[in-house]
Amino acid sequence: MPGSSKEWPRSTFRDGSPPGDALGDNGLLRAIAEGDRTAFRRLMERHARPMLALATRITGNPDDADEVVQDSFLKVWTLAAKWNSDGPAAFGTWLYRVVTNACLDRRRRVAFAPLEEAGDPPDPGMSGADVAMARQRDSMICAALDAMPPRQSQALALYYFSDLTAPEAAQALELSIPALEALLVRGRRSLRTILERQGITALGDLT
Repeated sequence: MPGSSKEWPRSTFRDGSPPGDALGDNGLLRAIAEGDRTAFRRLMERHARPMLALATRITGNPDDADEVVQDSFLKVWTLAAKWNSDGPAAFGTWLYRVVTNACLDRRRRVAFAPLEEAGDPPDPGMSGADVAMARQRDSMICAALDAMPPRQSQALALYYFSDLTAPEAAQALELSIPALEALLVRGRRSLRTILERQGITALGDLT
């Protein structure tokens, strides 16, 4: 894959533009459409790290997350010529949607990773029992997301597992903010019902 690397570049400013870099995402995409690998690398430097964090949270497996993000950027490379800079979504929000959908699809296709392999690196301040409980919590939530209607699981994953604001999540899903809020309400209700069937009555903010 052009510009791929296991050592993901550092993240930059939230708007996707590093200090002193005047070329925006749309400009880079135009250059990528012409085969510019340097532009592709610069686009990855802007977006890869937050996408990898999101993918790790949803898949529960760092290796799966890495593959999802690489596949998503490969899609960017191949579809750059078709990117509509005047479309309703910014590139970053579109990419969040691509990565979220790919992660949810992957979770439906493969078995869950062992708990000791899942989740983010342990917090040094957490005990072993706390780490295991946190990982089990994330695994149960992701399993429940798999059983939910796709649109609801997408909304919950984007809103709670990424660093998108509510307006950004709404834009990524091509919804108004009130429509997103209504979808989140239905999603939380579905999630709570699924978890209650397993004897789980509360799992933090999501329920």
